[in-house]
Amino acid sequence: MTRKEGRTQTCGRPQAETRLAHARKFLEVAELVATEKEIEESASCAAALAVLAGIAASDAACCAVLRRRARGQDHLQAADLLEQVEPGGQPAASALRELIGLKDTAHYGLIHVTQPKLASAIRRAKLLVGFAADSLRA
Repeated sequence: MTRKEGRTQTCGRPQAETRLAHARKFLEVAELVATEKEIEESASCAAALAVLAGIAASDAACCAVLRRRARGQDHLQAADLLEQVEPGGQPAASALRELIGLKDTAHYGLIHVTQPKLASAIRRAKLLVGFAADSLRA
């Protein structure tokens, strides 16, 4: 079920490049923190950074191709907008939705993110960063 589009903001290539740079750095730090397996809370912190990487990558792809990005409170609206990016918007939006599903636990949760969920989050963030980079090359 597709949501109402929500509020968007006009953007273009310069903003896409900035958001892609943010996404890459969030992902880099997520991967670094994820190696701290002996520190239990590191998984939640790394997952939170992977979520931020995915959101920034989504912004980058949308700015590059659609010339607008989602700016509403509901991050799932960003996934709905990302679906419109062609080619490949559908699987990218699916990856973003999965990351957003982990956001509450990673950012605000009272339990730690598990290693399997962290690994999944980092894979999805990598997919989205790659998708955004491809969108800028197109």
